[in-house]
Amino acid sequence: MFNVPRSVLLAAALMIAVHLVRTSLPDELDLTLLLALAFIPARYSGAALELPGGYLTAVTSFVTYMVVHASWVHLLVNTLWMLAFGSAVARRIGNLGFLYFSVLCGIAGALTHLLFHFGEMAPVVGASAAISGQMAGALRFIFRPRGEISQGEPDFAHAPLKSLPETLSDRRILMFLALWIGLNAYFGLSSVAIAGAEGGIAWEAHIGGFLFGLFFFGFFDKQGVLTQQPLSPR
Repeated sequence: MFNVPRSVLLAAALMIAVHLVRTSLPDELDLTLLLALAFIPARYSGAALELPGGYLTAVTSFVTYMVVHASWVHLLVNTLWMLAFGSAVARRIGNLGFLYFSVLCGIAGALTHLLFHFGEMAPVVGASAAISGQMAGALRFIFRPRGEISQGEPDFAHAPLKSLPETLSDRRILMFLALWIGLNAYFGLSSVAIAGAEGGIAWEAHIGGFLFGLFFFGFFDKQGVLTQQPLSPR
């Protein structure tokens, strides 16, 4: 935990700080803050002025929804997943690259949710879409080639970046994807809620963030490009 990249610690601290502020507010004020920060599809079907923040939050909520969580359990689960996958990504592409990449994954998740739930009033909160993107990016370099003997801790920062065809043809990754997508679909389409998230799981946002991370991580990963180029003689 003492080696967690600064950007991951910053993101976790921001999410915790927002939740601490919310828990200290009166219920009515907390609800106002929640609605101002959450991503609400109804904002884009004519209800923007009826919600806190008006048209401004129709823009800012694409990002701010990621720092709000439904409960301490919801926050804890997302933080642990970010520590696991986000740390690997941050070490790979740097602190600034990690922040840019994560925000774009979260925006992609919000846009995907909007596509399937246009006009709905139910708010979406949590960093799960961004973390799903981090997980997808990590899948392209954390699995070692088949048959490679592992000696000590794997050096994720310098491991070769898998191409998309290589990623999507690796049985280990495909099994992981099938399980992850299946769980998201189950919890999203059923009445079961997890991680203290009352009202269900925004699984479309998770998948939107994941797909962005999977397909676009290579644009952020300069190290992977360098490791795949042949060494020129000196």
